[in-house]
Amino acid sequence: MKVLITGSNGLLGQKLVGLLSGKQDIDLIATSRGRNRLPADGGYQYESLDTTNEDQVFEVIGKQQPDVVIHTAAMTNVDQCEVEKEACWALNVLSTGYITQACESIGAFLVHLSTDFVFDGADGPYSEDARPNPISYYGESKLAAEQLIQLSGLNWAIVRTVLVYGIAHDMSRSNIILWVKKSLEERKKIKVVDDQLRSPTLAEDLAIGCYLIAKKRASGIFNICGKDLLTPYDMAIKTADFFKLDISSMQRANASNFSQTAKRPPKTGLLIAKATKELGYSPRSFDEGIAILADQMGHTVK
Repeated sequence: MKVLITGSNGLLGQKLVGLLSGKQDIDLIATSRGRNRLPADGGYQYESLDTTNEDQVFEVIGKQQPDVVIHTAAMTNVDQCEVEKEACWALNVLSTGYITQACESIGAFLVHLSTDFVFDGADGPYSEDARPNPISYYGESKLAAEQLIQLSGLNWAIVRTVLVYGIAHDMSRSNIILWVKKSLEERKKIKVVDDQLRSPTLAEDLAIGCYLIAKKRASGIFNICGKDLLTPYDMAIKTADFFKLDISSMQRANASNFSQTAKRPPKTGLLIAKATKELGYSPRSFDEGIAILADQMGHTVK
């Protein structure tokens, strides 16, 4: 099976390359904008690909002729999407349109990454057939991308996920575990939201979910996320407990205490019964995820 990944320099992209490059039955092509930032270059080919460039998309996919495309490239900073709407639409919607058309032209199976932010968060956690109603421009763009794919003649799967965390090489963004650990170690005063619910997702688990879908050519929408429903404050407490950190500088807060550009859905989380039954998907708990990151920190984070 020949698999092409977009956004291979990102967190999920790196985990997918790490997972799939070790499988004997997969011929892997990693693509991302600019140079390859992964430390290892064995077990896969790398091609620079700007997914907002229609000609490049058709050229690379046409040349490589993959059986499966896993489309992870996206603008995921929710506040940035609210401010830079044109760039958000280009990367999240127009790019997906190009990828979809290129996949159609060669009969490839498309696995597309989406988000819990397609929902308003009024009554989560959500199943795959729940009605989307985004409240941010990021959510609107990801829903529009989903609809493009669903209206195509393509064989496709849409993967909705939640609050992905992990450690990658040359990381440009942190995550709640690293942020809480560093802040408490430095005795910084931090406020952590306790009135939003999420299902935090270990990046390695998300990569496994995408692989299971690609391997089975499982079509339709799948929720691939963690199995715990937690507030960010719950996550922070679990992080502090694991690393045995003093929490006296940490304060419980409401979302209304923060002035964020984009609205966040108050209660999302996704139900994973379908993925568990049809794919055999079995994610780690958040506690197990912290332990995995702690082990990785000893090798990759200074």
